[in-house]
Parts: sequence; structure tokens; C-alpha cells
Amino acid sequence: MKQPHGFITEQQRWQAVEQRDALADGTFVFAVKTTGIFCRPSCRARRPLRENTAFYDTPKAAQNAGFRACKRCQPDKLAPELQRVARIEEACRIIEASDSPLTLDELAGQVAMSSFHFHRLFKRVTGLTPNGWQKAHRARRLREALAGGKEVTQAIFDAGFQSGSAFYHQADETLGMTASQYRQGGARAHVQFVVGSCLLGEFLVAESERGICAILLGENAEALIDELESEFPRSQLTPGNEAFASRVAQVVSFVESPTAEFTLPLDIRGTAFQQQVWQALRAIPPGVTVSYSELAERIGKPAAVRAVAGACAANTLAVAIPCHRVIRSDGGLSGYRWGVERKRQLLENETRRQGE
Repeated sequence: MKQPHGFITEQQRWQAVEQRDALADGTFVFAVKTTGIFCRPSCRARRPLRENTAFYDTPKAAQNAGFRACKRCQPDKLAPELQRVARIEEACRIIEASDSPLTLDELAGQVAMSSFHFHRLFKRVTGLTPNGWQKAHRARRLREALAGGKEVTQAIFDAGFQSGSAFYHQADETLGMTASQYRQGGARAHVQFVVGSCLLGEFLVAESERGICAILLGENAEALIDELESEFPRSQLTPGNEAFASRVAQVVSFVESPTAEFTLPLDIRGTAFQQQVWQALRAIPPGVTVSYSELAERIGKPAAVRAVAGACAANTLAVAIPCHRVIRSDGGLSGYRWGVERKRQLLENETRRQGE
């Protein structure tokens, strides 16, 4: 299985310099001892000899070592590609701050780009068109309003939908269910749960009428129950019965040693995009990691890295949907809903068991 791009070892970094690999830009810089200059990996200047080359994680580290930045590739500044991405990030913030939909021309003008190039770059970076991103943002506002108990009609208009019919036409794509079902806590009338301790600390396992709907990890029972209540605000939450306790034991065994397929039924609900990401996550076997960009490629949306990360963060089924197996392209663990140290423990446990 394909492993994530990494530029961790000196051999990997030298290979990136030889190939002038733009994917390595921003992950490290290389310095030339004979000239006293440091460059980004993709620099088009003449390649140095290997024995005259040193590698540094950041431009600051190279400067502290006495090297000065190359005037050609300007490694101490944001890479051109990252500058373009920064404009798209600014456009996303503009969308999120607006109470009404913005036209393509309005958005492009606010980030000083032509409409044609802005539309093309926005889709390449986010995996969505500007209009699609605005729809996704309205859906997020709607989910928050419904979860907070706001009436359905008012929530729909406050989220920026121009009419009720406009929303209901895309309700399933927006919420994964109707607005009324979402407002009722995902239409799960009854959810039973058990809290306990395992090798990863405190855990909470919850089950709806359709299957296991939450596997949460944390530091104390009270916080876990609060998290469950926020996820299912309109459901009746009750302590699990004896029959459920036996299924919880199966869940805990899997969480502590995820070496086989999770066999209990799951109640997985989310938007169409989230479902797509979570399905791809379940296909990653124990002991294997992928980057967010690789995961985006697997679902056919290579530019939707940020949206993929958001879907991972929205996962409520720890280990059963293994978002802990997604890491940064440079090998870093990055964030994890239940703590980076717990993520490291899960990965180390899986690697060790795969080697046994």
C-alpha cells in the first residue's frame, strides 16, 4: 500500500533536491556550504554537490546556522503556490463572515484575482467550487442552529438559504437526513451508553436502535457524557443494559487491539462527503498510515485536503472509523479529536502488533 510522501531522512531530502520536487517546498530547506546560501527544494539554480549540502527544517534554522536566503527562490518567504492558497483561505473567511451568498465576481474581486483564475484555483485547492463552498458553509450554520434547538424554518433562513424549498431540495446532501430529524438529535429516539476505563484511558460507547453510534475517548466520564449529549441533543440517553454491556466489551477489545474487522453494526450518519471520507478511512488496515492529501486522492477529490481533515475531525466513532491513521505529509501526527498522544499510542500499538 502506498505510504505518504515524506521528506524526513537526508536521503529523501537529497532526492527531492535532485528532482527539484515542489511537493517538498515548505517541509525543509537545503543549504550550500560553499556559497553560504540556502534554498527551497524546487530552486532552479545549479544543484550543489551532495557533500556540500546541509538540510534544515525551517528557514529560521538555516539563518541561525549562518546561511542567507537565495534571492532566486526566496525560501524565507511563502512559496508562490502557498501564496495562492492563502488567497483562497482568505476567500473562505470572507464567505464565512457574510450573511448572504456572494457572486463569483464579488469574491474574486475581494482577493484581487480574475473570476476565471479564482474559480479554477478555488476548486483545485478546496475540491469545491466557490458556490459549492458557500453551500457547505450554509449547511454547517444550519447544523449548528438545529443542534442548538432553533426552529427548523428559522434555522433554514438564518443559515442563508433563500427559501425553504431551496433547502428541502438538497436536504439529504446537506445534512444526511431531514432538518426535523437532525433537530431531534439525528432521529435517534433512544441512545444507551456505557462509560469505563481501558488501556487508552476513559471511554464511552453508545448505541442507537441502528447500531453503535459513538465511541469516545477522554480523560474523565463527565466530559465524555457531555460530549455525547452535545452530539445527540434530542435523544433520550440512558445507561446501557446488561445485553449492551457484552457488546461494549467487544468494542473495547477492538479499540485496544484493532487487528480485525469491526463486526458490530454501526450507526454512521453524516453528509454525503463525510460518508465518503469515512468509508475510505475504514479501508485503511491497521499499521498503515496515509496523508490527508492521499486520502483526498482516494475519494477522487485531490484538492479537498482541508475538507477531508474536517471530516476526520467530525468522526464520533474512534478506531472503528480509524481517523488516527491519517497523518501530515511530512510524517507529523497533527491533530486528533481525542488527543495527539492517544493517536501516537494507537499507531505504536498497531505497528507493534503487526510486527508480532
